Amino acid sequence: MAPPIEAKSRVLRALVVEDEWAARNYLVEMLHASGQAVVVAAVATLAEAQQALAPGGIVVDVAFVDIHLAHGHGDEAGMHLVRTLTGTPEAPLFVLTTALSQHAVEAYALGVADYLLKPIHEERVTECLARLQQRLAQTPPRSVPDRIVARSKKGLVLFARDEVWAFEAAERLMFVHTARGRFDVDLSLAAIEVSLGSEFLRVHRQWLVHTAHVRAIENEDGDTIVVVGDEPASELRVPVARDRKAAVLDLLLHGATGLRR
Repeated sequence: MAPPIEAKSRVLRALVVEDEWAARNYLVEMLHASGQAVVVAAVATLAEAQQALAPGGIVVDVAFVDIHLAHGHGDEAGMHLVRTLTGTPEAPLFVLTTALSQHAVEAYALGVADYLLKPIHEERVTECLARLQQRLAQTPPRSVPDRIVARSKKGLVLFARDEVWAFEAAERLMFVHTARGRFDVDLSLAAIEVSLGSEFLRVHRQWLVHTAHVRAIENEDGDTIVVVGDEPASELRVPVARDRKAAVLDLLLHGATGLRR
């Protein structure tokens, strides 16, 4: 029987690592259909997974990793990924997926959250997500800063979290955008993303936006743009990376009504 899901469970940010196209898309669809998770990225190779989970990459709660990946580290590329990242700062929870049970003992010794045998069924995914929610609920929450400190020509400027529209990385510098203007900050986008939590969404390698200030999603010459800010005269038109478009739309539209999707 699946562990009960906490009443205040949150939508989990997930990465799917699976080299078979059909299996990858099937798992993505089941996770989205559950209402308990949104797939931020789905990749096929060890190299892509390492890039996604490297410092400065995406922030996820859980990574669903196929043990046997083509073009990887021998025949157990997925296990190599888990062995390498388990216990490192900001590592996500890991769920291993495989057609064989031979790695189960090592998997649990590494502390993986679950072990899904293929073919994966919807009921088993539901059970797994409930287990993840329980495990995350037992993890002490990271303290979230109440204010952001930036630099101006006159000194330091302090903003409440809700004042911030977006963070931008440009020309080796970092900026925070607010209704009061653009100011310098010292932290990297990756550090800000981890410290501020899921209300700030990485839409592009150079942009992190506050979802509460996204006013529109537009198409501009074939590219997707999110319009950010509460003042039309100073609004930001932020590009969405093509490989992040599906995940960004899912996260921004999650819980919204008014359209058939």
